[in-house]
Amino acid sequence: MPVITLADGTEKKYDQQVTAEQVAAEIGPGLLNAALAAEVNGELVDLTTPIKDDAELNIVTAKSEHGLEVIRHSMAHLMAQAVKRLFPKVQVTIGPVIENGFYYDFSSEEPFTEDDLKKITEEMRKIAKEKLPVERFEMTRDEAVEFFNKQGEVYKAEIIRDIPQDEILSLYRQGEFTDLCRGPHVPNTSKLKVFKLMKVAGAYWRGDSNNEMLQRIYGTAWSDKKDLKDYLHRLEEAEKRDHRKLGKRMDLFHFQEEAPGMVFWHDQGWSIYQAIKQYMRQKLGMNGYREINTPSIVEYTLWEKSGHADKFGDDMFSVESEHRMYAVKPMNCPCHVQVYNQGLKSYRELPIRLAEFGSCHRNEPSGALHGLMRVRGFVQDDAHIFCTEAQIAEEVGRFIDLLHDVYADFGFKDIIYRISTRPEKRVGSEEDWDRAEKSLADALDAKGIAWEELPGEGAFYGPKIEFSLKDCLERVWQCGTMQVDFSMPGRLEATYIDEAGEKQVPVMLHRAILGSFERFIGILIEHHAGNMPLWLAPTQAVVMNITDQQSEYAEKVAGLLKNQGFRVNLDLRNEKIGYKIRQHTLSKANLHIVVGNQEMENNQVSVRSHDGQDLGVMSVDDLIGMMHQTIADK
Repeated sequence: MPVITLADGTEKKYDQQVTAEQVAAEIGPGLLNAALAAEVNGELVDLTTPIKDDAELNIVTAKSEHGLEVIRHSMAHLMAQAVKRLFPKVQVTIGPVIENGFYYDFSSEEPFTEDDLKKITEEMRKIAKEKLPVERFEMTRDEAVEFFNKQGEVYKAEIIRDIPQDEILSLYRQGEFTDLCRGPHVPNTSKLKVFKLMKVAGAYWRGDSNNEMLQRIYGTAWSDKKDLKDYLHRLEEAEKRDHRKLGKRMDLFHFQEEAPGMVFWHDQGWSIYQAIKQYMRQKLGMNGYREINTPSIVEYTLWEKSGHADKFGDDMFSVESEHRMYAVKPMNCPCHVQVYNQGLKSYRELPIRLAEFGSCHRNEPSGALHGLMRVRGFVQDDAHIFCTEAQIAEEVGRFIDLLHDVYADFGFKDIIYRISTRPEKRVGSEEDWDRAEKSLADALDAKGIAWEELPGEGAFYGPKIEFSLKDCLERVWQCGTMQVDFSMPGRLEATYIDEAGEKQVPVMLHRAILGSFERFIGILIEHHAGNMPLWLAPTQAVVMNITDQQSEYAEKVAGLLKNQGFRVNLDLRNEKIGYKIRQHTLSKANLHIVVGNQEMENNQVSVRSHDGQDLGVMSVDDLIGMMHQTIADK
């Protein structure tokens, strides 16, 4: 007699095994119609899965936490079924759920076209209206191999052959289409209504470039039309805000084949970079950090000793000189330990906070490079704190306060907190990992911050807090980190003298706020659509005359602004003022300063913001005061 406890605490007793579908039907037709799957004791299952023992039950609907996951999972099968109906010779391979949607890889002799996507979409809608039941059944591995070979699905059979022989496999059938899958899935195809096929791309079978190139169809699926419309709008906005396009239009940077993944900064982009660097330098100084600089090329033995060579050797650039092997540093931490190791340290000196705008290089695959977001050469706002174990909580707390302050100044208020715990391959004892993970959890709890766990995602030397930002399009960007490391200081012979005069190994906290300058600037460009706040704008103001009569006065105004340290351009071209304003709006100049005869006679200026807002006519002194105050307020 199973007792079923519902999400609201209600208990229901049954004389025999029951399914979530039966419980939903008993509660009411509204819930039954909305039900997609179920959580039984926290495990996601089909509505028809038998519940034989006492259990906690949550009916999953489109609005539930896992509702979209189930919809998108089932939508991939719906798309594969439609493809097979339209193109019977095509073979299906792998089709997972991804962020905001799903994809499926197909082996096809002919590439899919835009017209094909329209046909597949119509067929998917047709199948959805057929309200085909989605049924789960099981096979042994060998039975499944035979089944899919008879279907002509040799890729699917190959996947199954890699599964242990004694494992029982679950398959799902809807009409004439059957696929290998763990599930769960929606009860029938009528639940799959709101979707859009997005694009076709190439993908190698099993991600190996030596294998066949497959056709990958991407799709997105949502619980209602409004969510789909909002998502498509965000995609349009993201396209408009693409930092690569804006970077070219604003003359900020470029890339070229002779240096793949390396940024060529132009003066406009470099001004943003320098503004951020000076801001961060000031923040670090105010928070007790000592700025250092370490070599870009270091003998390979140091990376072997620190453990990086073993874990990241394939991602490191190396060079040989005079029979010695060197590596271009992929990160700064081992070099910071070398600075710490110069001279005997007392417990009275701890914590010691060493910061560096460290130039790093990593041999990223060429296919993964993506503008400023994924590069081979980058600069980290890196720092390492050497402290005692008793100081960890306070240092992590101080860092969180600093990070919040910095993100707010850049216009980011919504932060997601995650703790990445011990990975499978790691160094250090289990006790060290226990203490390190607890110290991070305690620090976030002490701040009253809600967080989630990412099991197995920590660095090889220690767990970390990952700080992720949400931009104006609700996209999530992981930027900041705080890592607790009990291992590397000992491996690199870092010590301090404790109160008893004994040598001890310090704890090393690895931390960054921006992550890398390059990626963070890319995020900023897209978040602000290139319209940087005044303190970051590469052109903070452009002074424009209406006629040649005001040329001398315009030059005077521009000179006064430049003397105050502002980044100012002067436009004296013989063009209509409307044309000038449009051009400087496109180039993202922050303030448009217009001078005509009236402004010149009254020693004033007319000021407009980059978004067209009329800020009025004011004196030059008032303009300077306004700009200084705006910059101070960030």
